[in-house]
Amino acid sequence: MRAHHQISQRLLRGQTPSYARLQARFAEGGSAQPDEPVALHCGWGRLLVGHTFPDSRSLAAELLNEQHGERDIALYVASPQKVLSYAPQQLFLDPSDTLRLWFSDYRTAARTFRGFRIRRAHQDSDWQAINCLYQARGMLPVNPELLTPRPEGGPVYWLAEDEDSGAVIGSVMGLDHRKAFNDPEAGSSLWCLAVDPQCTRPGVGEVLVRHLVEHFMGRGLAYLDLSVMHDNRQAKALYAKLGFRELPTFAVKRKNVINEVLFLGPGPEAELNPYARIIIDEARRRGIEVQIDDAEGGIFTLSHGGRRLRCRESLSDLTSAVSMTLCQDKRLTHRTLARAGLKLPAQRLAGTAEENAAFLAEHRRVVVKPVDGEQGQGVAVDLRTEEEMQAAIERASRFDSRVLLESCHDGADLRIVVIGFEVVAAALRRPPEIVGDGHHSVGALIEALSRRRQAATGGESRIPLDAETQRTLRVAGHDYDSVLPAGERLAVRRTANLHTGGSLEDVTAILHPALAEAAITAARALDIPVVGVDLLVPAPDQPDYVFIEANERAGLANHEPQPTAERFIDLLFPLSQGVG
Repeated sequence: MRAHHQISQRLLRGQTPSYARLQARFAEGGSAQPDEPVALHCGWGRLLVGHTFPDSRSLAAELLNEQHGERDIALYVASPQKVLSYAPQQLFLDPSDTLRLWFSDYRTAARTFRGFRIRRAHQDSDWQAINCLYQARGMLPVNPELLTPRPEGGPVYWLAEDEDSGAVIGSVMGLDHRKAFNDPEAGSSLWCLAVDPQCTRPGVGEVLVRHLVEHFMGRGLAYLDLSVMHDNRQAKALYAKLGFRELPTFAVKRKNVINEVLFLGPGPEAELNPYARIIIDEARRRGIEVQIDDAEGGIFTLSHGGRRLRCRESLSDLTSAVSMTLCQDKRLTHRTLARAGLKLPAQRLAGTAEENAAFLAEHRRVVVKPVDGEQGQGVAVDLRTEEEMQAAIERASRFDSRVLLESCHDGADLRIVVIGFEVVAAALRRPPEIVGDGHHSVGALIEALSRRRQAATGGESRIPLDAETQRTLRVAGHDYDSVLPAGERLAVRRTANLHTGGSLEDVTAILHPALAEAAITAARALDIPVVGVDLLVPAPDQPDYVFIEANERAGLANHEPQPTAERFIDLLFPLSQGVG
């Protein structure tokens, strides 16, 4: 153990142990590498082991052989400047940091994480689930048919599976360096760690890393390396807690669309939210010119073939001012859709205390919302007393002086995205929910879930610690200091809006035709080309519903892997279909 600690200290001071000296000999033109260069396919691209190539020129040439749609990585490159010199316009130095954990420094977890299990990916459904997870995190999918077989040193994929639902909530890839390229120091590496952004189980990422560490320790290996973006503070905090330290080595990649943000650096679009970026990425993929007008406001202009359209996320010049007003003013929405024959809740403007009390007495449970509001601001659901209702009216009036009362109905919150009067995506929206572990307080679990939602959505989703969250907890008999038993679930808000921490479950494949028809009817009645229609339903595969509201600026990024951005660009620029 002392020997490994001394090696680790030399690494931190920039000195190299025997394995790193292989790189140094390679850089000097020596021959300390395997007979054949090592290029391992991981399903999304290849890992090129730098010191196994005879010289910098051959490594650069192999990087240029990268296949379209894949991402190759040359790792453990001792002299990246020499590799870059052979193709400076096509290659770049990866800005990620490499971290290493010597297993002699590893300490097992002080507590047990429950509610999910770790197992290997081994069947088609596993790869489909992993790829859905990767798409949600903006990562390249895995093609299992391309994987280098494990007996030949190829990678192994592990997944985290929720014990209750069976859903895949995390995944990680590991590589045994001794099998892959006869690593004299018996190392290993971690790649593609991903956790479902809507996961309510605490500790999934940490457990996946620990599982990989302990798996390789059990096979007599000595360390685990990983690559992490230099500015990914959340991930680096986890790795530092586990004992990882920076390793002075480099990786080189090829310039391509996938890596563009890494070698171009932050441009104006870096300030855009995910709802604008998904559209811009699709436009650029088709060769459509993009002009960022106001990054903070999500406003941009698209130009192609003499056609020019401005957008604010999914709201474009194709939406008229009248259609936009019909969506924003919920009274107008209600009257318009009532004339179209849709099923709607009872509704009235908040008035005197006596009028409000009479509405509550008639319907027993009410919803309070501002007439013109978005992102769930000022909305309170399932109010049953006059005191709760009046407090909610006062909160809603901060967003609009006009406040609506609606009858409250049971059901799941369903968002249907309609583009060009066709249903493109449907998803159940669920309120933010925490899962107890018998250790952390409700407040701590809410903050942890909120951090995960923020990280996964570019800061767009978080759980506000406001009066509505406190009311929801109080009704359930809890407060921020309560400690839930392990496995107990608790919804911490009644509304399912994504901006207040809600999550999505894609149900496009099972959407009942009657619900699709209702959404299209609403879009036609409002005469709006792109809209998010919200319904309350007993289930997405049943015909019953009650209309909630229409959103003229639907968040397309929330519905991946459904092709929302593709259909939006098809609508704006029909002649660009099939391009890219």
